[in-house]
Amino acid sequence: MEPVEINAGGYYLRQLRADHRLDDRPALVEAFTDPVQQRFVTGYVVDDLHSASAYVELRASEWASGKRCSWAVAEPTTGDLLGEVGLKALDPDAGTAETAVWVHPAARGRGVAVAAVGAALRFGFGALGLHSVDYLHDPANHASEGVARRCGFSFVGPDAAGPDVRWTRVAP
Repeated sequence: MEPVEINAGGYYLRQLRADHRLDDRPALVEAFTDPVQQRFVTGYVVDDLHSASAYVELRASEWASGKRCSWAVAEPTTGDLLGEVGLKALDPDAGTAETAVWVHPAARGRGVAVAAVGAALRFGFGALGLHSVDYLHDPANHASEGVARRCGFSFVGPDAAGPDVRWTRVAP
């Protein structure tokens, strides 16, 4: 699948980049070395430019294979990376996916996650024809709970596969 850009109102969603025109790697390192991010976004070590390059390459390969649609959430005038949103665990046959989002520490508290998740959901339900999208988060992550509520997800309960709680949203 080819990456697409999305206008998300006050932000735009684009592919993560590390090239001569735009380099998201320093902001990725800042975000992934933040203690809050490390607590709630596990499974990734992005602590230098080399590992940030590998992260950008991973997201590009996931787009290409159709496993995950992942967007950098960017400031529209500068292109600065404010966070990332994605649709992962894509199952086009079943019409399902799971959303994922994180916000750079300097951009938290500004509604970035709500705008980004809303745009990703519109893409998933519209362009991909998904029927439902899940949202999982650590029960202690109250900011994520707020994002789920503001984006119209319904609370399901504890996730059977782990310590997270699960929310779901069905296509309009």
